[in-house]
Amino acid sequence: MEMQSSLLAQRFVDSPVGPLFLVADRHAVRALRFADPEEPRPPQSALPSLAPRAALRLIDRLERELRDYFAGQRRDFTVPLAARGTPFQERVWGALRAIPYGATATYGDIARAIGMPAAARAIGGANNQNPIAIVIPCHRVIGADAKLVGYASGLAKKVALLQLEGALPAKGRERAVAAAARHG
Repeated sequence: MEMQSSLLAQRFVDSPVGPLFLVADRHAVRALRFADPEEPRPPQSALPSLAPRAALRLIDRLERELRDYFAGQRRDFTVPLAARGTPFQERVWGALRAIPYGATATYGDIARAIGMPAAARAIGGANNQNPIAIVIPCHRVIGADAKLVGYASGLAKKVALLQLEGALPAKGRERAVAAAARHG
């Protein structure tokens, strides 16, 4: 059963990769999405204010951890997560969390890690549905040929996150940066 939105803490925050929208209940972070920079944001005071203090504390903690991450001072996130999806998606998201900061893995690597070596294509679909971007690092997944393929929020954001982590694959790096610049 889904929690009522009044029990969720919600906040927009700015980041080097654009605005982010954070959502938490009193137990865990439920979502971290890239917000559309062109979309007007409601004032913070317009977001539900009945959220439990614990949910607000989690949002504060996530915001601090993100600030540290973007400053190059954090490699791992410690906030509790509640990414809800199908059992397959949740297995994939768990495998993504095992990709270390500064590293990348292929869709095939993730498929093998969850014991489904023929599921590389389905891994892409699960990545696309990741509800907690950055913290569940789907940006660290690349194509088998080291190409930067697929990122629901755009290739430029993927490139920026991988550059921040020092994980942009050497093969095709210039091409990826140029393509990201063209596609914003």
